[in-house]
Amino acid sequence: MLDALEALPRARSGTVITCGTFDGVHRGHSLVLERTAERARRAGLVALAVTFDPHPLDVVNPSAAPPLLTLWDEKLELFAQTALDYVGVVPFTAELSAYTPEEFVDRILIGRFGMRELLIGHDHGFGRGRAGDVESLRIIGRRRGFPVDVVDAVLGADGAPISSTAVRRAVAHGDLARASDGLGRRYSFAGRVTTGERRGRLLGFPTLNLELASRRKLLPPHGVYAVRVEGGHGTFGGMMNLGPRPTFGDQRISLE
Repeated sequence: MLDALEALPRARSGTVITCGTFDGVHRGHSLVLERTAERARRAGLVALAVTFDPHPLDVVNPSAAPPLLTLWDEKLELFAQTALDYVGVVPFTAELSAYTPEEFVDRILIGRFGMRELLIGHDHGFGRGRAGDVESLRIIGRRRGFPVDVVDAVLGADGAPISSTAVRRAVAHGDLARASDGLGRRYSFAGRVTTGERRGRLLGFPTLNLELASRRKLLPPHGVYAVRVEGGHGTFGGMMNLGPRPTFGDQRISLE
């Protein structure tokens, strides 16, 4: 991760930047990240994704903040699988939310991270009221002397543009095939194994009881799912119950 321009290698002091929340790091995001790395390699510059922590809506409008497709550690792990050189993390604050697009470009992207070129998705927006859309960013780019490249939408199997909102909707409705199509991988979550009531062991089917890392993680609807479990001893097929356990008269929400 990168906090400021001073941490960059001296031989490659300028950056090609893409900027966003990147929740889910879906196929559309992946294309933007790939193009950013390609442009940086050609120009001999650093490929940098600038993202925010926490999610901007957690600050601007907490009641409207969506559950997350990717928690922070999951997002960084997915970034690490790309050809990016660095990820720049900007703490999202009330003060930052009041920046105009020009202020954000001047103070953060250029002043802090040495931007020479900007790549954005077709529906990009940032700055106060998301006023920094494609056209306004192109105008700022002409004034400041940096190019703005726009990456077209990636379409899902249904022909609709892939977006974090669309993937969230698919997960929330239990359409995990559509969610996987948008993400380019299976939807997943991680948790810490906790001690349960050992009923499964008594029945001859030992279970894992998981405690999720954060309540902000988006889960599919309650039900029974076929899953693939990855752990220290390999990858295994399995069955997961998410929700209450009416067979045992237990209405608490569990994941096992």
